[in-house]
Amino acid sequence: MTDIKRPIYLDYAATCPVDPRVLEAMLPYFGDRFGNAASRTHVFGWQAEEAVEAARREIATSLNADPKEITFTSGATESNNLAIKGVVEYLAEAGKKHIVTAVTEHKAVLDTCKHLERHGCEVTYLPVAQDGRVTPEQVAAAIRPDTALVSLMIANNETGVLHPITEIGAACRAAGVLFHTDAVQAFGKIPVDVEAMNIDLASLSAHKLYGPKGVGALYIRRRKPRVRLAPQIHGGGHERGTRSGTLNVPGIVGFGYAAKLAREELASESARVFELREHLRRRLVTEIPHAIVNGSLEHRLPGTLNISFAYVEGESLLMGLKDIAVSSGSACTSASLEPSYVLRAMGLDDELAHSSLRITIGRFTTREELDFVADLIQREVARLRDMSPLWEMVQEGIDLRTIEWTPH
Repeated sequence: MTDIKRPIYLDYAATCPVDPRVLEAMLPYFGDRFGNAASRTHVFGWQAEEAVEAARREIATSLNADPKEITFTSGATESNNLAIKGVVEYLAEAGKKHIVTAVTEHKAVLDTCKHLERHGCEVTYLPVAQDGRVTPEQVAAAIRPDTALVSLMIANNETGVLHPITEIGAACRAAGVLFHTDAVQAFGKIPVDVEAMNIDLASLSAHKLYGPKGVGALYIRRRKPRVRLAPQIHGGGHERGTRSGTLNVPGIVGFGYAAKLAREELASESARVFELREHLRRRLVTEIPHAIVNGSLEHRLPGTLNISFAYVEGESLLMGLKDIAVSSGSACTSASLEPSYVLRAMGLDDELAHSSLRITIGRFTTREELDFVADLIQREVARLRDMSPLWEMVQEGIDLRTIEWTPH
């Protein structure tokens, strides 16, 4: 086997390395073109503003949106907060204080909803099926006369499972309720069309598509319907009064160029990444007994694989894979030793949820790296199972569900 450079990065859902082409586009705005985009009286400001507007057009084009519908933020967490709090605060006087979301959403959505519950809102948390999906019928049934917003992600950050967003958006549109989606994991990996999908607000982040960290955007529909929301950051009236604060010009330039590259290369790149993921999945499930892929295989991002290895403790497995960057959950919750709330919501027991790995493949992944990873996981799972009395019992044909365990 060719000598593989290590460590191997397979955690693209957590963050992506900045594409060298994106970095090159950003560099002038750290140097000679350092102006503030809000400075309207000289060439330095004009250059900055022109660069920001060019990036806004690229992101809008990628969404099939109007550039005026793109508001720049510090990242997806701020975008989610602005969308949910902003809409609910704006519609509160009309008596609309109900939100519909799902139990498997990102913490940036769930924690925002919990905050609003403490301030008089009601939230319906939809359960998911075993495949990790919510149905349009569930959403339609949950909508009430006082519903202000439905917030459901396109692609789950832990499993890569895709909700039927077009149909959910249509159900919201038919009910006259605004629809927000956390599009962070999907944008740049699969087509996202706000018109076709009936999306009214969409949260985006640059670092998930090979742009820089610390910059994001919120798509806010301007017509049919026109979305109004209350700003959450007040100051100089930047971004048409929606989000005050000096714009991160180099970051926005990088975001725009990353969106352009992702759009132009989407078809070829998603096909390549899908083939790599399937190669790894086939190897793992055929070569390792009791390897279980979590979530729908049919409705899934091209590069995401969430897989559990029964009778193996997940933290021990991660420690044994020190040459590989993977995760046992989302980047925002990986410091917790609790089993994944997403996998538990899909019906996995604590043991199986604890034994899961999230492996995400990206632009710079090679087939040789994945073969190295498959070999290493296979060896490590076998080593850990050899030390497990439970695995020994399974090998002897004992059904562990029939055993009555006595307390210490």
